[in-house]
Amino acid sequence: MTGQDIEVARVLLARLGISAEDLLGPRTGESRPPTFGEYIPKVRRTVKDGTLRTYSSYWRRIENAWAERKITDPSALEIRQLVEDTRRQAITRRNSRGGRSAAEHMLGALRYLYRCAGADGYLPTTNNPADGVEKPRRLPNSRRALTDLQLKAINHVTTTTGNDTELDTLINRLHLETACRRGGALALRPDDLDAEQCLVRLREKGETIRWQPVSPTLMQNLLTHRERGAGPDDQLLRYRNGRAITGRRYDYIWTRIGRHLPWVATQQVTAHWLRYTTLTWVERHFGYAVAREFAGHTDTGGNIGATYTYVRASLYEVAEALSVLTGEPHPLSHAALPQRGPQPAPLRTE
Repeated sequence: MTGQDIEVARVLLARLGISAEDLLGPRTGESRPPTFGEYIPKVRRTVKDGTLRTYSSYWRRIENAWAERKITDPSALEIRQLVEDTRRQAITRRNSRGGRSAAEHMLGALRYLYRCAGADGYLPTTNNPADGVEKPRRLPNSRRALTDLQLKAINHVTTTTGNDTELDTLINRLHLETACRRGGALALRPDDLDAEQCLVRLREKGETIRWQPVSPTLMQNLLTHRERGAGPDDQLLRYRNGRAITGRRYDYIWTRIGRHLPWVATQQVTAHWLRYTTLTWVERHFGYAVAREFAGHTDTGGNIGATYTYVRASLYEVAEALSVLTGEPHPLSHAALPQRGPQPAPLRTE
């Protein structure tokens, strides 16, 4: 093809209102790549609740910035600039780390959009422009296991202050015994209680479901808590008036504890620190395999090692560790009870 032929083609394309990029788009389906304003609502309707909670605010930000632009328009440099703007404009809190989390989530939201666009044929699946933007380096986690004295102080404030000490003590005890995440506790239902074997069914992130041993004392208190009005398929944890709790109860608990124990507020201690406390103790006394099973970790990344396939701990070993931690016999454990672990606040035993 001569230079004259190329120029004729350019003139013809210009008259038809077609760009060279349009000729590289899909031959079937949509005649053109959608704009961000058109495409994001479609993606939003297809994602799971957890993904939506993570990315929704960042997709709104993308819509505000690029609503009229085609999803194939932004360059890697523009994407990098949007991520950096998100980092700089992140809300500053006491536990902020320079907007790193906001930048990481923005990039994740963009990568997800472009993966969907690739699957829909709007751009080559190997040409995700967001992949060329490097994620911010994560800083070491500041959470750590609590000492016995720190835990006793937290237990004391939990059981002696507040407008519903029975509920708050039950929540913290549940986290310390099971090392569950907040989502797992909030998703707990009466039907998830196996009273005979002292097991609770936890539903946590990544749609994982696991049975976790609990002490007979905690199980009895969970069964008694059903009297607050939870039906078999309803959320178990409730206020005295029968209303189900939300994550705001956790904010109330730890803000209150922080007022009585300034170091809790300064260090930004939350219920997740109880998970760290229990899992650290289990790992030190029962080894990595039992701690991993206790935590409910299911990822199979290459950093774990093939040996884990053969040394994975059983539910009975988790129950044994729990028996030692709480000092209470468990139906699934027949082990002797050596030195006890980090002690939760006492629950009623009647």
